[in-house]
Amino acid sequence: MTQNVHTSTTGTSAAGRPRPGLWVRFSARDLLNTAIFAVIYVVIVFAIAMLGIISPLVMLLTLPLAAIAGGIPYLLFLTRVRHAGMVTLFGTVVALLLFMMGHPWQSTILTILLSVISELVLASGRYHSTWAAIWTYVVFCAWFAGPWIPFFLDPVSYFQRPSTAAMGEGYLREFQQVVTFPAVAAMVAATLVCGLLGGLLGTRLLAKHFQRAGLA
Repeated sequence: MTQNVHTSTTGTSAAGRPRPGLWVRFSARDLLNTAIFAVIYVVIVFAIAMLGIISPLVMLLTLPLAAIAGGIPYLLFLTRVRHAGMVTLFGTVVALLLFMMGHPWQSTILTILLSVISELVLASGRYHSTWAAIWTYVVFCAWFAGPWIPFFLDPVSYFQRPSTAAMGEGYLREFQQVVTFPAVAAMVAATLVCGLLGGLLGTRLLAKHFQRAGLA
């Protein structure tokens, strides 16, 4: 005889709190949590990305570190997820914020698409799996490739952008030498690895939050 058969999309966590369900219904608290954590995430990523002002090489080396640091607010946000749609909304807010900061439209579309995929990954663990949460973050970290889409499509035009030219002739010259297809591809791959590390670090530091949220 099989026991503990779930007859609904929700359950109860070890702490006695209801687990996230598969419905989509946003409360004011859900929207507030999503907005707050999205802003925190973008601020952290942007602060680390600003180190790229030092040199193009520093930019490529430090961007993956943003994935590690960003894992903490992202994983903390996941402990607030109570139903389907919140992860997608989070990614959409992040995408729009980055778009307003100058990211290309291709990056915005990619980030939103990855947010939907991340939602499906978290849903595969019925919203209460630690490993599903970690891989959700890894998938989302692939958005770091988005800002480089114009570079892969047309590198000549990319180097002629006003924002790049404004960095100065010396910076631009080094940029053209350092930023190559293999270098950017390696940076994106390193970012995914760092996303995994960020997910592991986030779950380790937030172990009590995960336990209270029923993520196990």
